[in-house]
Amino acid sequence: MTRQRTFKHLVRTRMAKTGESYTAARAILLSGVETEAEADESTPARPILVTSDATIRERTGRGWEEWFDLLDGWKADELSHKEIARRVADELGIEPLVWEAQAVTYSYERSRGLREVGQRSGIAGFTVTVTRTVAVPVADLYRAFVDETRRGSWLPDGQLTERTATEPRSARYDWADGTTRVNVTFAAKGGAKSTVVVEHSRLADGPDADKTKSYWGERLDTLRSQLESASSG
Repeated sequence: MTRQRTFKHLVRTRMAKTGESYTAARAILLSGVETEAEADESTPARPILVTSDATIRERTGRGWEEWFDLLDGWKADELSHKEIARRVADELGIEPLVWEAQAVTYSYERSRGLREVGQRSGIAGFTVTVTRTVAVPVADLYRAFVDETRRGSWLPDGQLTERTATEPRSARYDWADGTTRVNVTFAAKGGAKSTVVVEHSRLADGPDADKTKSYWGERLDTLRSQLESASSG
């Protein structure tokens, strides 16, 4: 693949598969819903890009095409996962394990065929990430997650054992017997909105990752509903 052609290659691959125009194929890719084909049709296909172009641009100041051109220029396909994440993090002025750095790194690696969706270098097993925006201040969102009593109302079957917590930015947990880990980050989006990002790592395999991603999506939807109902009531 020619340097600085990764995103265009994705678009043309989709065009060949679907018969769409370049513009239509590009729009689907930028929406974040394009998936990789699965060898086992019983396994749900998973997205190539971690999130949409609009979200990654909002969170990092660059869209997917700009990020991929930048990483192609770095010859990132010749770098390790840690090296790519470090370069991206330095570009953003953040730590390599922060969601934005990892999202760009994973999406690029998937697009280049460097790893299976959900599989991560340096971490045993698979990892899933689920994000929700909630119409409450970040302090309220943080407390609803971290306070064990309040958490029980929307995560009744959750098995979280806190490792560390930094109010109102992050919390790290062991899940169940400690075989898997849950890292949570919180960010303000103005005074009235905030986001929560749940990263569940060390999952056994792809099907386990799919199941876990759906689980966290449902639980965070419940959390959002509860908080927004209470706020408007």
